[in-house]
Amino acid sequence: MPISPYTLREDYWEAFELEQEDIEFIYNYLLETETPLTNQELVDILVAERIKREKHLIEMKRSSGGEIYIPKNRYKVEDSLVFPTLAWRKGKVTNIRSGKNPDFGEFEVIQVLFENGETHEYAAGLENHGLNNPVEVVEDDPSLNLESVLYIYKDLISERLQAGLEKNEDFVYIAGRWFPRALLVDINMGHLNLAEAVLDMAGGGPLPTSALLQQLDLSTNVNSKLLEFSMDFALQEDARFDEVGPSGDVLWFLKRLEPEEVKDPPIFLRYSGMDYDREKLNDEMLALEGELDDELSPSQVKYHHLSEVDIRLIFPHWRMGSLPLSARTSHLFPTAYESPRIRFTIVDGLTNEKFPAWVVRNKRYVFGLKSWYEKYGLIPGSIVHIRKGQKAGEVIVRCDPKRPTREWVRTVLVGSDGGIVFAMLKQPISSSVDERMAVVVPDINAIDQIWEQMQKERPPFEKTVVSVVRELTKLNPQSHVHASELYTALNVIKRCPPGPILELLASRPWFVHVGDLHFRFNDSEGAG
Repeated sequence: MPISPYTLREDYWEAFELEQEDIEFIYNYLLETETPLTNQELVDILVAERIKREKHLIEMKRSSGGEIYIPKNRYKVEDSLVFPTLAWRKGKVTNIRSGKNPDFGEFEVIQVLFENGETHEYAAGLENHGLNNPVEVVEDDPSLNLESVLYIYKDLISERLQAGLEKNEDFVYIAGRWFPRALLVDINMGHLNLAEAVLDMAGGGPLPTSALLQQLDLSTNVNSKLLEFSMDFALQEDARFDEVGPSGDVLWFLKRLEPEEVKDPPIFLRYSGMDYDREKLNDEMLALEGELDDELSPSQVKYHHLSEVDIRLIFPHWRMGSLPLSARTSHLFPTAYESPRIRFTIVDGLTNEKFPAWVVRNKRYVFGLKSWYEKYGLIPGSIVHIRKGQKAGEVIVRCDPKRPTREWVRTVLVGSDGGIVFAMLKQPISSSVDERMAVVVPDINAIDQIWEQMQKERPPFEKTVVSVVRELTKLNPQSHVHASELYTALNVIKRCPPGPILELLASRPWFVHVGDLHFRFNDSEGAG
């Protein structure tokens, strides 16, 4: 059994940082292979190199600098020794004397001068000692096992590697891959102008890099992956082009031909943020907030286990033909390494018809479903089922159409004074809806004008909520309103997540909770 097996320090991989020697290794590796690599690919290669390097250091320490100190051996003055139990420190024997301890019999004491100037004494010629077994390297040490290290630390090392290479100007990064800047193929302005023309003829795109390169006169002997990487980098540096492919795919689009609703959130999806006290939200309110699944609500919960999600449309998304990129839905849509906008394909779950759409990652919505909503006669409150498609870059959406019937539904009207009015009217309904969240908007133009007016005048939030509550309570025989109904109705005229609304209901005396998140409005309390 080894007496002092050499292992890496306990926090070696947890404390991993990219060192200059690592950077030089990565640089030279990429030079030799001439192939851009992802973070994950570089991590595999670098960890293997680190383990190889550390094992080599072990052998160097064992085989150089002198004899390994073992208590049973005898030594002479000037002998050079290596001490495994002291992290392989080196020292020289400077003096020898007889040991005095009747329990151990005859032995010697050697005085050793270490490289740092310290002097210590150790036993020699001592037959019975726990350190007399030969020192060996532990071959099954998990910290020196490639598979074990990658299984536990791959994500952490990938993050540290990314951070380290981002600080180094010798490397360029595009579509999740790294390569030395010095080896990039020269892509000039003429090539980029031709790429713009090709995309223009394709309606803006999207097109893969390979399709663009086929139209360019680039006579070069470098490998195709390096050529594509160089083209990708040149396109990325030119403001005319936008990389819109999901992770793993590089697709290019002309920015000037992208939908305006993708480049800049439309008025109905803009939210400037609002300070409110989340501590006032009780468990029942927090549960409702989770059920409403608004993309603007804070959430620490991960829903990657859900293969299908049902959402209830609110007016802003119905009006713009968008879907929320929320806590429950975000994992169902394509993502990207860096691109804020992703072009993907939606599949109609009822007909298998396919049409293009966009993920706007930084603003947390999906755009491109307006025609689909109109096709099935969806309204705010309609239920939409979302799941991943069978192919990468595809998402399946489905509703539950039914034969149109006229039903009593909350309807939004605009009064003669320009104010909002809610009434219960019979309306044709042609798909399944959430009854509490269903709203019909007969005059979209009139509501659009209210949004513009709200943007200009910016009335106090609480005053707006009170006004909507007063309207809604008129529709109920008990003169109360459910929190989800208020959330739905308020979003017909102002984009707002549930949190600020629920906080008002919980903290103002004129909102009286009557049970199950139903609230009655008490005018006598003097609300706005």
